[in-house]
Amino acid sequence: MTQTFDPNHARTTLFSAFLEAADRHGRDRVIVEDADGTALTYRALTLASLVLGGKLRSLARPRENVGVLLPNAIGLVVTILGINAYDRVAVLLNFSAGKKALTSAIGTARLRAILTSRRFVEAGNFEELIDALANAEYAPGQKTRIVYLEDVRKRIGIADKIAGVARALASKVVFRKSPAKADDPAVILFTSGTEGAPKGVVLTNANIVSNVEQSIAQLSAVLVPGEVLVNPLPMFHSFGLTAGTFVPLLAGVKCALYPSPLHYKQIPKFIEKVKATWIVSTDTFLAGYARVADPGQLDTLRFAVAGAEKVKQPTRDLWANSGAVLLEGYGVTETSPVLAVNTPDDNRDGTVGRLLPGIEARLEDVPGLSEGKRLFVRGPNVMAGYMYPEKPGSIIPPDGGWHDTGDIVAIEDGFVRICGRAKRFAKLGGEMVSLGAIETLACGLWNDAQHVVVSFPDPRKGEQLLLVTDKAAASKDELLAHARREGFPELWVPKSILIVPAVPLLATGKIDLQATVELARQSRPSL
Repeated sequence: MTQTFDPNHARTTLFSAFLEAADRHGRDRVIVEDADGTALTYRALTLASLVLGGKLRSLARPRENVGVLLPNAIGLVVTILGINAYDRVAVLLNFSAGKKALTSAIGTARLRAILTSRRFVEAGNFEELIDALANAEYAPGQKTRIVYLEDVRKRIGIADKIAGVARALASKVVFRKSPAKADDPAVILFTSGTEGAPKGVVLTNANIVSNVEQSIAQLSAVLVPGEVLVNPLPMFHSFGLTAGTFVPLLAGVKCALYPSPLHYKQIPKFIEKVKATWIVSTDTFLAGYARVADPGQLDTLRFAVAGAEKVKQPTRDLWANSGAVLLEGYGVTETSPVLAVNTPDDNRDGTVGRLLPGIEARLEDVPGLSEGKRLFVRGPNVMAGYMYPEKPGSIIPPDGGWHDTGDIVAIEDGFVRICGRAKRFAKLGGEMVSLGAIETLACGLWNDAQHVVVSFPDPRKGEQLLLVTDKAAASKDELLAHARREGFPELWVPKSILIVPAVPLLATGKIDLQATVELARQSRPSL
């Protein structure tokens, strides 16, 4: 049965919305499991969150921030819910971002404490990183405290458990719908910092709950209790947090968490083990899973939702042979993140589907572009605002509630087609050309490799293009011949090609543009 989206219903806290879902779907339903084999019902997850949250509240005052540096496992879900239940704000830190970015985040969000796990630190060889963060200052002369989850759990006594049980039993009263707290920050995520120091994206309770309910409404015909969704994406990425974790938790769909999307051979095994019917991931990772999966390992999958990067045709071809339906979607961190997604009965290749209910769109012309316009959006899922390094602790809201996505799109029959990022166009001979379109051209020729086009100033043409690729046999002449066959102007063909062992990727599977540009500069000093 198709559901509608009511923004008023989403005006509550993340934890209260979780409790409503538990009542709606049954508190004894198993709702989450992880790669360790741990599984919890709604009832057990509620109790665990209240007990742990009760111990963690001493790390910060109400509405203050707590840093969280943990992998995809049940412990992270318990931590986020526990922090939210006691009105603290979870700052989800990207453990792959490096010391510089994380030290900046500590100052920006004024993190007096960061919660992590000894087991996680040892498994990831993050000892050096943790030492650096322990010496970072959240304010002048004030060092951040590193708190280990194992130590917190050891301090949980019988009194804490009794208090947690009492709160769980009284949860319908204590944590009833909380519209007064709907606009309080729930989580802070950090951008990748490709334009300088990372900035914080402050998402409120209502932002996340709204986006969850918008997504459920869009997919309500097929995303139903009894399904099993595998989420290998880290929760410091908004796609992994909202679409991969809280959408299934609130929809009554079992969420199966896997700690790393990079385990190409293990994830198909995990899908087979948990009998997953859904997976959310990126084009890069989905292509990898489909290539290496043994026969039968993906047979239970009905749907694969792809986001965070454009879906390439080879990936579509791979998944067409799997039996699962590939649904491409689109979002940005600042919108919690989902803005649009295709549905099984309304699925148009080459688009990211229709906008979710409750989202307004505004399109603005971009000088020099003949196709597509710049997309601005407004809705209950649009962030409270940015937190900048130069203004730590302050939230700067979007002007009039409108967020500039920075994306150039065309909307045809309600379907959104991404033409490219505004900052990923180059001016060649007076014409604005999408770098993404040239990458698609290269992918059509060498579909078994990763390709990134970067632009640099050129005294004659305005800009010159360089193709960075991990295709060992790539040649400009072959690419030029392919461009002619496909009817692309020769002007679009990159001036040179840089062949690398591997194109840099972020932990989320997206191309690391900043690292790729730096790689190009190091290899081509004249650029």
